[in-house]
Formats: sequence, structure tokens, C-alpha cells
Amino acid sequence: MISFSSFTLDNGLRVLVHEDPRVDIAVMNILYDVGSRDERPDKTGFAHLFEHLMFGGSKNIPSYDAPLQLVGGENNAFTSTDITNYYLTVPAANLETGFWLESDRMLSLSFDPVVLEAQRGVVIEEFKQRYLSQPYGDVWLKLRPLAYKVHPYQWATIGKEISHIENATLEDVREFFSQYYLPSNAILVVAGKVTLDQVKQLSGKWFAPIPSSKKSERRLSIEPVQREKRTMTVEANVPADALYKTYHMHGRFHPDYYAIDLLSDVLSHGQSSRLFHQLVKEKEIFASISLNGMGSIDPGLIVVSGRVNEGISLERGEAEVDAILKEVLEKGVTDAELIKVKNQAESLLEFEEVEVMNRAMNLAFATLSGDPNLVNLEADKIQSVTKEDIKRVANEIFREENSSVMYYKSTTAKK
Repeated sequence: MISFSSFTLDNGLRVLVHEDPRVDIAVMNILYDVGSRDERPDKTGFAHLFEHLMFGGSKNIPSYDAPLQLVGGENNAFTSTDITNYYLTVPAANLETGFWLESDRMLSLSFDPVVLEAQRGVVIEEFKQRYLSQPYGDVWLKLRPLAYKVHPYQWATIGKEISHIENATLEDVREFFSQYYLPSNAILVVAGKVTLDQVKQLSGKWFAPIPSSKKSERRLSIEPVQREKRTMTVEANVPADALYKTYHMHGRFHPDYYAIDLLSDVLSHGQSSRLFHQLVKEKEIFASISLNGMGSIDPGLIVVSGRVNEGISLERGEAEVDAILKEVLEKGVTDAELIKVKNQAESLLEFEEVEVMNRAMNLAFATLSGDPNLVNLEADKIQSVTKEDIKRVANEIFREENSSVMYYKSTTAKK
């Protein structure tokens, strides 16, 4: 159970406080409700670019990292399709340094052209190294637009193409900041050796003076129901042929998400899971295989991915996967399987809650659902899933017309 208190400042900033006097640290997690799904189709990669720009100095603080390191703190951030998340850890006595740093860059980023050019270069290099130069690195650049036709999940967090970042102007950057980096579009969680009164006082001092316009209404294109199977063949200099098959699924806050998550664990969590046991260990069709749900806020994807062994065609690999999925559609899962994956899921929840930073992050994300207490309800939601629920969602999802398949063929593996 994660205890918390909450309040909202007049400028719209939502603040949650989780007190844990057992630790000697304080953590701050600021979640901005903006991800790659909020970008324009002709200006993608901006949410991720901003993750970098936010460390390039602000109005009154030319270097973000230096003051934090001086008080023994550390920080990091990440961007997803749905959110941009910044977090830091400091000795509890130095919590106000964190408030000073985070409030100043929320108030006004420096918008220094030198910083923009430097971070632009970093992001472009990341794009090249991780997505264009690595074997299989371009999978999601190709697979997303195959599976999504209108929803902005059709491009990766890094962006559609390098040119969007290359052509980003200071005006573009200022516009993005003014639209999304607002107190009313943020959730602040302060956790650790802190008190509610202390956080209220510091929030009032550092964040309350920041002006905020009304949070803009999100109007995203809704992905239509997929009516036919889509396929794509890619050839590249990679070590082995690989299969990528996706199915549309419900979003993270949908009631059926937990059934879908447990279903994916039955199929692909650990060496005793159905896909690994039958297709890697017994039949030796695949060298590796996984099935995972994306967990995105809007309807996402379940993705089957695996590299077939030499001499095995991708078509045969897909047929073997389909046969296992068909068995679930017809017979469901066993009592033993369901009990096992429920226990594993609960253990993972408990393990995550050991770290105070994880508790802060989970509270921030749960708040996006409209109910921060969701963070304390997940174990019960997991335990309430039945075999009938799993069979039902399997039949909703694993329909051939709901699938998109990429056959990623090696041009060198068999030579």
C-alpha cells in the first residue's frame, strides 16, 4: 500500500506527497502529460528532443546538473508515446534544491540557440546509432506505420525521420514548450523523508508563482478497427530472419488490460511459458521469442517477435505461433497457469515498491488515469481476472484480420 496526500495549486499543478521516514532521501518526479502522440505529423520527435533540452539550462540556472551534483543529487528522464518524465534524488535535507531547479526550468527554459544545436546533434546521433545502424534497429520505424494508419502511435518516440529534428527552429521549440510545459499539464510527486506541510510550503514558494494557461484539449485521431491482415517484407544485413506480428489491444487504463497482461505472461513469461517451451525448447523453431503488450494509454499493440533458427522459414514460424494462439482461443488457460502468472505479477508489484522512486513514478502515472489510488488497486485487479476473462480477450485480440506482420529477412544469414 502506497500512502499519499494530494493538493492542487491555483495554477493547476497537481502535487502528491508520499511520506516515508524510513529512508534518508527525498525524490521528486515530474510527469508532463505530453508524449510523441501529441506531435504534429510533420514535426515529430519533439517530445524526445525536449527531454534533452530541459537539461540545457533555464532562465536563472545556466547548468541544471552542476547545482544538483553539489548537494549529492542525481537525475534522469525518459520519454514515451504518452508522457515525458523527469526525476531526481537528493539527500532529504537538500530537497529545496530540487524544487529550485525544477521550478526554474518549468518557468522558463533558456532557449539558447547553442543548446538547441548541441542537443539536436545528440538526438540525431542517437537516431542514427540506435535506429539506423543497429541490426533490427529500424523495426519500429517500419512496423508502427504498418499497424497504425491514423493514430499518432504510427511514429516512434524518436520521430518519423531525422529531417524533422534537423529542421526544428527556435520558434518551433518555444511553441512546443508554451503548449505543454505548463503547471496545469504536469503532475509532481514528492516522496521519501518529507512531510506534507514541508511540500506544501516549498510548492507554494517555488511553483505557485508560475503562471499557467488552460491545459489544451487533446484531440487525437482514433484508429479505426482493423479489418484485414497487413504484411510487409524487409530485407537487411541482419544475423537471422525475424518475425514481428502485432495485434491491436486495449489501452493501459481499460478494465481488460489486466487480463491481457496476464495472458501475455502465460504465453511468454519465462522458460515454462507456452511460446518459449514449445517453440524454442521443444521444436527449436525459434532461437528466441517474446510476446508483450505495449501498455500505452491509448489502444496499443501486443507484439510477437522472434528470430527463427537457420533453415526455418518465417512463414512456418508464424504458423507455429498461430497454432499456439489458436489453442488459447479454443481452450483458454489452465488454473495452474493463471495462478502462476498472478503470483508473478503480484511479486513484481511488491518488488517495484521497494524503491521509493518507483513508488513516486507509479503514483504520478496512476494520476493520469484520474484516480491516483489505482496504484493501490492493481493487486486486487490482477487477482480478480478469471480464466473466462482471458479467453474472452484472447478471442477479441488474436484475430487474423487484426494483425500486422513484418517478415524481416536476413540477406546474409544463409550465405
